[in-house]
Amino acid sequence: MYNYLYKTISYTVILFVFYGAAAAETVLHNVNGYTTSGDGIRQFSVLVFDVAGKVVATGGDELLAGRSGDDRIDGGGFTVLPGLIDAHAHVYGLGLLKTSLDITGVPSVDDAASRIRIYAEEHPRARWILGRGWNQVLWPVKEFPTAAQIDTVVSDRPVWLRRIDGHAGWANSAAMKLAGIDNDTPDPVGGKILRDDNGHATGIFVDLAMDLIDTHLPKPEKSDYRQALKSAVDALVAEGMTGVHDAGIDLMNAEVYISMADNDELDMRIYAMTGGAGEVLDAIGKPLHDYGNDRLEIAAVKLYADGALGSHGAAMIEPYSDDAENRGLAFWTQDELDRMVAKANGMGFQVGIHAIGDLGNRMALDAFDKGQDGKPSALRNRIEHAQIIALGDIPRFAELGVIASMQPTHATSDKNMAEDRVGPDRILGGYAWRRLLDSGAVIASGSDFPVELSNPFHGLYAAVTRQGRDGEPEDGWYADQALTRAEALHSFTLAAAYAANQEDRLGSLERGKWADFIVIDRDYFTIPASDIDDIQVLQTWVGGEKVYDANKEVTSR
Repeated sequence: MYNYLYKTISYTVILFVFYGAAAAETVLHNVNGYTTSGDGIRQFSVLVFDVAGKVVATGGDELLAGRSGDDRIDGGGFTVLPGLIDAHAHVYGLGLLKTSLDITGVPSVDDAASRIRIYAEEHPRARWILGRGWNQVLWPVKEFPTAAQIDTVVSDRPVWLRRIDGHAGWANSAAMKLAGIDNDTPDPVGGKILRDDNGHATGIFVDLAMDLIDTHLPKPEKSDYRQALKSAVDALVAEGMTGVHDAGIDLMNAEVYISMADNDELDMRIYAMTGGAGEVLDAIGKPLHDYGNDRLEIAAVKLYADGALGSHGAAMIEPYSDDAENRGLAFWTQDELDRMVAKANGMGFQVGIHAIGDLGNRMALDAFDKGQDGKPSALRNRIEHAQIIALGDIPRFAELGVIASMQPTHATSDKNMAEDRVGPDRILGGYAWRRLLDSGAVIASGSDFPVELSNPFHGLYAAVTRQGRDGEPEDGWYADQALTRAEALHSFTLAAAYAANQEDRLGSLERGKWADFIVIDRDYFTIPASDIDDIQVLQTWVGGEKVYDANKEVTSR
């Protein structure tokens, strides 16, 4: 433990004093604290937690009486919040992005090609050039790229780049040749190979067609997983996250998580979903709860109903408004989806179904309706994303007790194309946070990183303002669907914990729960809404243990 540690933050010295042997309790005082609760937001100036890392009490200075022998931390007047929980993300994907080609935000296909060329030159021994992040919607010519555009800069080895949403991939000719793709290769069920007017594969593979390339990629080792996961966790706790719902892991990922938990290497809480109801689920067999001092649970299954909106893969009841011959891609028949839900729930696993389009959401709701006999389930099944919902289906979330696991930044990222895709009527059921809340549904918020940036304060900002980080549109995009600050914080804390059946242990700073909290540089509830996305995390604590310290002077409060 520490003896004396002094930390300067914005001209305020926070003094950590530990008096020799470990004291029974630790007292964090002189803070501007807020916690979510079942009764709304509660404020406190003193937080007490025990040596096990559990909250003893929150309140005022009366809690300081008779505590002269306890460890004391002077919080310097800074704001304390419960640790933030991302209810839908991809931890390995974030870590992998840090070691591969990141072309997020490139403004044109020419810029993308230039980045590919430079990366290839800097990595001459890489067998494959792998990366992610392109988005043709941001380009002057909003068309899908082609293999030929990569071939001009890299033709001697395969290149495979996932779209920003992960639901389309861009290959060069070398990758297609290695995968045996030719003009006669059929589209797989739930996927599509884009072709030109002559029937030739262009190099774009949508949804399950990506498997045609993915099966030929070099297989990562456990050491690769461990390195990526550690890198991601270090980045996430620095942004104020104390928990993540990892949406779709494979067996090796699960094994590495368990090993990290065994070795006390998880600095945050992971609630993991197996990828599909097949061999990974069968290998795990039964849910893993409260593992590694409550740092790991593998208790859910991730299924897919459809693809993504940006690639026209989201399954729609009626054709796309900007593509009259296309209704998107349903990954399964209704009977197949029903059977997978029944299998996973029957094994005791919660199910989270990725659903973007209104048909995808309806299929997911129908599967849950059948599997739950028309009533809520104790497993609290979920729909991941729940982006475009037929207005008549919105009340079904509350009626069936289905969690709406949504990502606020998706709305502000998609606002430049979403209404083009679905038109002015269907968009009313799009990113409809207020309509879902008013119907009685529970919304758990996340980011879907690395599809979006992982910083949860970007999500809180988007939820409250319905604006991009550029402040546009001025009055917010469909601003009537915005959340209040309290609702947004609830969705990233107690509601996210509820979505994982963990609200008795996580999500708020209440007696008996884990002391997972963050110290931030300004007051989330009183600063202008336009500043929420600029909030900086000074410290992150998980189970009463400090896992991140900014260790630098912050000049604004």
